[in-house]
Amino acid sequence: MSSRNTVVRSMHDLGLAAWFGGTLMGAVGLNGAAAEAKDPRERLHLSSVGWAKWAPVQFVAIVVHGIGGVGLINGNKSRLAGQGEARSNTTLKLVLTGVAGAASLYSGALGRTIDKHAEEGGEGVTEPSASASKKLAAAQRRQKVLQWVLPLLTGTLVVLAAQQGEQQRPLSGLLHRH
Repeated sequence: MSSRNTVVRSMHDLGLAAWFGGTLMGAVGLNGAAAEAKDPRERLHLSSVGWAKWAPVQFVAIVVHGIGGVGLINGNKSRLAGQGEARSNTTLKLVLTGVAGAASLYSGALGRTIDKHAEEGGEGVTEPSASASKKLAAAQRRQKVLQWVLPLLTGTLVVLAAQQGEQQRPLSGLLHRH
């Protein structure tokens, strides 16, 4: 008997796609474009404004992804109970989702710190100027790492979700073909 979870799978995948795509676009596009501003103070301010506008969308994406994930776990309880590989994948996805969520929150906190110190300017959005305060320089250095960690984590979640989709394929149809 085939069981479909189209709504929760779509929530899971679309939320994750927005989370991944937003973090990657922010690191490459938004921070890259803001770094081109002539005024060093404007670099930090423009990036902060862009991230602040994206934050509610990212929050909704994370929540939608989480609801979809819980729905998929609930809809696949028997498969998870019987398939160790699917259970391991789900456990890893849960851990990575938690880490990515925590990293997103921390990145947001760093972004607020950078915005509060925007008047100090920066060589780039994540590159402190020689005259930057210790607080700003530390926030920028950490943000420089997190801007790449987040797409890496969420991209890994995309791959694990694809792997789980493959694990759900019925083997019987493949075995009976001639």
